[in-house]
Amino acid sequence: QVQLVESGGGLVQAGGSLRLSCAASGRTVSNYAMTWFRQAPGKEREFVAAINWSGEYTNYADSVKGRFTISKDNTKNTLYLQMNSLKPADTDIYYCGIGSMITPNSWGQGTQVTVSS
Repeated sequence: QVQLVESGGGLVQAGGSLRLSCAASGRTVSNYAMTWFRQAPGKEREFVAAINWSGEYTNYADSVKGRFTISKDNTKNTLYLQMNSLKPADTDIYYCGIGSMITPNSWGQGTQVTVSS
């Protein structure tokens, strides 16, 4: 059974940076596509970024393109999201998923990101 554990969230000022991590166990990340989504209370989960199994192909939401970078470290079995030039609109709970670039079949518990203006 796969387990995903996100970390790296926190409070940052607008314009700052954070790097989220998603440590996987039970599956080898090099064999699977993985994604980052985000969700605010009362709203639907929103796609942020995805990476294919080999790491060769990535996709981003227009709202984060050029500011966020998704990557995988196969030696650490970990997914990352480097977030730069953060805006208050990026405030959300961020979730990693595994299994698909569009509809992951397993999720982590989420990590809170808060960007102050």
